[in-house]
Formats: sequence, structure tokens, C-alpha cells
Amino acid sequence: MVAFYLCYLCEIAEGALHCLSFCAALLADMPGGHEDYRILTELGAAIVLLSLVARLASRWSISTIPLYLILGLCFGNGGLAPLNLSKSFTSTGAEIGVLLLLFMLGLESSAEELKENLRKGFPASVLDFVLNFTPGMVAGLWLGWAKLPSALLGGVTYISSSGIIAKILSDLKRTSNPETPGILSILVLEDLAMAIYLPLVGVFIAGGSGSRVLISVSVAVVVVLVVLFAALRFGKGISKLLSHESDEIVLLTVFGVVLLVAGLAERFKVSAAIGAFLVGIAVTGCIAEQSHRLLSPLRDLFAAIFFFFFGLEVNPRTLPAALPAAIILAVVTALTKEITGYWAARRLGVDRRARVRSGLSLIPRGEFSIVIAGLGVAIEPRLGPLSAAYVLLLATLGPLVARF
Repeated sequence: MVAFYLCYLCEIAEGALHCLSFCAALLADMPGGHEDYRILTELGAAIVLLSLVARLASRWSISTIPLYLILGLCFGNGGLAPLNLSKSFTSTGAEIGVLLLLFMLGLESSAEELKENLRKGFPASVLDFVLNFTPGMVAGLWLGWAKLPSALLGGVTYISSSGIIAKILSDLKRTSNPETPGILSILVLEDLAMAIYLPLVGVFIAGGSGSRVLISVSVAVVVVLVVLFAALRFGKGISKLLSHESDEIVLLTVFGVVLLVAGLAERFKVSAAIGAFLVGIAVTGCIAEQSHRLLSPLRDLFAAIFFFFFGLEVNPRTLPAALPAAIILAVVTALTKEITGYWAARRLGVDRRARVRSGLSLIPRGEFSIVIAGLGVAIEPRLGPLSAAYVLLLATLGPLVARF
């Protein structure tokens, strides 16, 4: 089925490329032109293509995520027709997409629900770490890598993609399902674990001392606790401060606060996604409904850019050599995520179908896995292609199995 999608998309891409080349040729002959038109034209063509595949996904009743990823693969470096898109714009747009996905997911839960879910979800998060970090670590050692790059591969296999999973839950209208609180608690605890993991491995890669490791981890933990306390303790006051009868003012205020908190979190080496999620938790009542209505179109636009950009970053020519190991890791860790989600949902007392859905929803890997791989490419070049193949497999497979 994926092969069918790819062939169909390639036909669309080829036709769009001819149109794009024709338009570019016409513009090149116009007097007074400059190079900016190429970026605008290619960016516009890319977004139009995203709209076309979204129409196909709607017609076939499937998730848009695999189609966005495959389309990015077609137009990225080494693809069928590489586009000279503005990397700064697309990468920033992609990051905004993740932040809005997590913010909107945070709107679905209250501060009290978050606190209860984190308490109940801690045992499942421990199982999650053991079952999903271990395969990557073992695989790295088996491939003859040193301990540090092996630990980085363990991080790649451990962390699920909050952005992709948030999109799946939204697309399949599962945000109010009984198993969703368990899924969210695992995702939040994974992202909190990244607040410790990323500074830790960053210092080790740089060859830092024990005191530097302690300082980096301590700062990350304190920032997370402060933001979490503010969301739980002052949520109603924050919502009252943000509220206004004007849609324009609410849109600007909420969107600005999400970006500001996410940026501050990132400054202290904490996941920006966690910051956005906690802002969503803090926003309650009528302002939450108003924010959801106003920001949904922006979320869909930037989320599409995120998944497309993710595909653009993967060079298809690097994938074949890494594919065997990536397939084995993908199969093993898809099963371990299913076990994790099933057990977490079982603790919530939901039925068997909901437990299976919970596990399948956790399969996708994405943004964090790529960030971790990027940190370790300098010390182990094979980590990049293997992680890219692995993430692309599960980022494509995850939404499909969750749907079918």
C-alpha cells in the first residue's frame, strides 16, 4: 500500500515539477526579477502539493502523515526533484508545528488530570524506558560501536514522537478516548526524561567534567519543575489574564505565550514541546475552547510543514545500507511500545481494544530521535543513516497501523 502511495505521489510530484519549471522559466524572463521569487514559488508549490496529498488522505480516509513524509522524501536532498526551499523558514515552521500540536494536546487535559496521570503513569514510564532504550543500546554494542553512541541509539529507539502521536490522536478523533490519558502521561514523562537525557549526553559528547554534568542536569530539572508548578498552581489566573472577547487579541496573546514559554524552555536545555504542552494545560475554561478554535488552522498548516520538512532532511541514498538493521530495530521496538502502551492502558482499567490502540499509538518515532542522532553523528557517522531509516519506517508505519 505504501508503494502505491509513493507511485501515486511521484506522478503528482512530476506534474507539479513541470508546472514549477514552466513558471520559473517565465519569471526568469521578466525584467526586474530577483532570486526571492524562486523561494516563494517553490514554497508555494510545496504547500499546494501538501494540500493535494491532504485531499487524497481525506478521500482514502487515512492519516496525512505518511504522505507528507513521502512527499518530503521526493523533494529533499537526493530525492526526485530537490527544491531550493528556505531552510530557515521551513525549519522554524516545522518547530512551530510541533509546538502547536503539543499545545493543543495540552488543552485536552486539566492541571489536576495531568497531576493524576503523571502519578499513575510513572510505573509505565519506567517499563517504557527499560523495554525501548535497551534494544537500541544492545544494537549499538552489537554493531561494534562505543558505549556513548550506543547509548545515543538507545535514546533514538526509546522516545516516541509527541508531534506525530498528537496528530494521530487529532486525525482519528481519539483525544477523548479512555486510553488517551495513559498515552499522554507516557509522552509527557518521556519528554521530561529528555530534559535530563539531552543535557547529559551533550556534556559527555563535549567531554565535560562531572561538575558540568551535574549543573546542566540540575538546571533542566529546576526549569521543568518551575514550569509544571506554575501550570498546576496558577492555571486559572493565567487563563483569566489571557482571556478577551476579541479573537484577534486572544490569537496573538496565546500564540505569543506558547512561543515565548517554549523558547525559554529551550534556552535552559529543556524540551520546547514540554513548555508548549504545559501552557496548554494551564489554559482552561472558555479561553481553552476559544484558543482551540483559533489555533487549529495554524496547527494544521505548520504541522504539515513539520512532516514535510522531516522528509526533506532525509537523503534517500543513505537509507539502503542501513535498512536491514533499521527494519530489525523497528520490528522489535514496535512490539515493545505495544507492550508498554497495553500495560499502561490496562492500569487505567480500559477494555482490550483500547489497550491495543494505546500501544499502537506509541509506535511512531520522530523529532527527538532525529535530534539525538544529530548529536552523535560526529562521533559515530553510521548513527545518522541508521536513525533516519529507523525513524522514517516507524513515522510512516505508526499512523498506518493506528488507522487500520
